[in-house]
Amino acid sequence: MANASMLRELALALDRVTAAPHFDRTAFKAKRIFVTLAADGLTANFKFLPDEQALKCTVMPDAFTPVPNAWGQQGWTIGVLAKLDKTELAAALRLAWQHAQPAPRKRKQ
Repeated sequence: MANASMLRELALALDRVTAAPHFDRTAFKAKRIFVTLAADGLTANFKFLPDEQALKCTVMPDAFTPVPNAWGQQGWTIGVLAKLDKTELAAALRLAWQHAQPAPRKRKQ
């Protein structure tokens, strides 16, 4: 069973990740925010692509559900930490983290 401290540890182990307050949550970001942890430590909001969100919510409906607003339509997904094991949490974090990376630089010609 995953928990808030496990999320913090796994998220901060990813390359170039920092944590900072974000409204009533803690945001983890590389170039952009990719996951936020609720103040109560029970849930986290992950930034997936819409098709990734659909797959996660279909395969693990007890663990993942779209955020119920326009953010959810953009792929933001609620994850219930107690419904995830460490491997599942790490996979969700890595997937979301990949979308927060800086765009590759174009070479000048």
